Amino acid sequence: MYTRYLIYLVITFLLSQGSIEAQDSKGRKSQSKAIFDLSKSLEDGEPDEKVALEYEKTAKEQIAQGEYAKAEDYLNRAKKLYEKLKNKEKIAYIDREIAKVQEQQNKLSEAISSYNLAGKVSEDKIQQAINTNDAQRLINNSNPKAKSSYIQRNINLLEKSANTEDRSNAYQQMAEVNLEMDNKVEAINNLEYALKDAKKPVEIIKINKDIANIYAAENNHDKVIDINKKLVKEAEKTQDTKIQVEQLQSLSNAYFEGHDTAQGISSLQDAYNLAMEEGHTMEAKKSVELLIDQYKKEKNTQKALELYGDFMNRLETTIKSDSSFMDARLLQLNEDKIKQLERERSLNEQLIKKKNILNYALIALIVLILIFLIFTIKALYSIKIKNKKIALQSLRREMNPHFIFNSLNSINHFIAQNNELEANKYLSSYSKLMRNIMENSNKDFITLATEIEQLQEYLDLEHMRFQDKFSYQIQIDNSLDTDSILVPNMLIQPQLENAIWHGLRYKESNGLLILSVKQHEGYLQVIVDDNGIGLSKSKELKTKHQKIHQSRGLNNTLERIGLLNNLYKSKITIDISEKTKNETGVIVIITFPLTLK
Repeated sequence: MYTRYLIYLVITFLLSQGSIEAQDSKGRKSQSKAIFDLSKSLEDGEPDEKVALEYEKTAKEQIAQGEYAKAEDYLNRAKKLYEKLKNKEKIAYIDREIAKVQEQQNKLSEAISSYNLAGKVSEDKIQQAINTNDAQRLINNSNPKAKSSYIQRNINLLEKSANTEDRSNAYQQMAEVNLEMDNKVEAINNLEYALKDAKKPVEIIKINKDIANIYAAENNHDKVIDINKKLVKEAEKTQDTKIQVEQLQSLSNAYFEGHDTAQGISSLQDAYNLAMEEGHTMEAKKSVELLIDQYKKEKNTQKALELYGDFMNRLETTIKSDSSFMDARLLQLNEDKIKQLERERSLNEQLIKKKNILNYALIALIVLILIFLIFTIKALYSIKIKNKKIALQSLRREMNPHFIFNSLNSINHFIAQNNELEANKYLSSYSKLMRNIMENSNKDFITLATEIEQLQEYLDLEHMRFQDKFSYQIQIDNSLDTDSILVPNMLIQPQLENAIWHGLRYKESNGLLILSVKQHEGYLQVIVDDNGIGLSKSKELKTKHQKIHQSRGLNNTLERIGLLNNLYKSKITIDISEKTKNETGVIVIITFPLTLK
């Protein structure tokens, strides 16, 4: 008999040593699901927000099982993702949860930092105050009075809040302070307040156990037994047989403390049978150990051996139906898988980051190339415009030497005739005209008033030279504001010159040159009308050199009009026609857009 008892002790010792992992697998079914969901989320490449939520769920399961270090690790992983997502509300929540698990591990300095951090990150003023109070509570951990003050502040803040979990925790904290100050009545009151706000079965059981412990310290065993009976019934409602076994064990302990050995043994036997039937090996083992201890106290070795025999006979079946052993292994495999998936996810993120950097670099390069092309095109366009303006100025200035040459010939003519007075008069008018032309030489457009003034001076000069050949008239529409309207510089003058030099000067009788300016259908219309010999007759009289010069003069005008239209979108037109029937001469019509300065 003694030998068999020794064998039992060896087997139970081996079971206890070999089943540490199984003991740590309390509630592995729910934990395995949370970790499995997390593993699947990582494997499926879910978005960061979804993965972060799975980390949270896993952390909560670890907290429920007292695995605070693991819970802290999962919460930190969730926090990293929320930081990446810049979700301040979630970061503040996770910081507070981290502080709670750090406090459970007695890592008070870290918990203080986490509470303070949660307060700083939170945008909710009430949450800021609650976190600050919790930090101060831990700072004053050795001062019960100060601690109770900060806890009470949180209770007041949470009184109207929907956050029942934090309110329940605050009442439990106050109960702990009450016990430190040896105020058991207040401690029980605060635990009962906490019980009202507790929602989770595990939390309800914990609070009831705390109440029972206070009564046990007061040797109020009846109250302890009543509480444990109530907890057994609550456990039955949860349909969680493992919790039922644990509560039956707690109830048996209450009976033993109250010296009701028979009821204690009965509760333990119920716990043992339920554990064996439902496949809770470690709980069955614990019940066996407690029962054997009682049988030993009663010196009932036969009962102990019978119980041992029953346990050994049913052990194989119980182990086969005990999912906790397999769950523990699966849990470890899933945790390893999670680490591997996290490494792969991190590597993928790095690859994506590098790819994005490369893409951004390529985009930046393309943008730079586009900017370069735009600036190049703009520069080329600017150069093209400048070249056109230079060409325009060149064409305009090309007219001046011819005019100067003709004018000098006129002066020379007057001097040759010993007509000094006319020469001086001509030279004075010529100087005035040249000064006006030089002042406006760099302008593509001048006011109509300035242009008419220059044309008047030019016609005066030509009339002085050919006064017996023609007279002229300038007719300006009175409705035109000549000081506001802009016209191309020196574009009309060549037409007047052609009319005089190639039409009127060959006429035997005195000719007439009419320059009229008027508004026509929204445009400015300039008409140069002469009654000279006309284009056909003029061609017959001209030398080869004169024909080339006239052709060049007309081409110059047409080129200038083309450049002006191209540069300024002006839509300038020129029409040259010879009079018919009984009239001789040429009519030149130049049409300008009505442009105001």
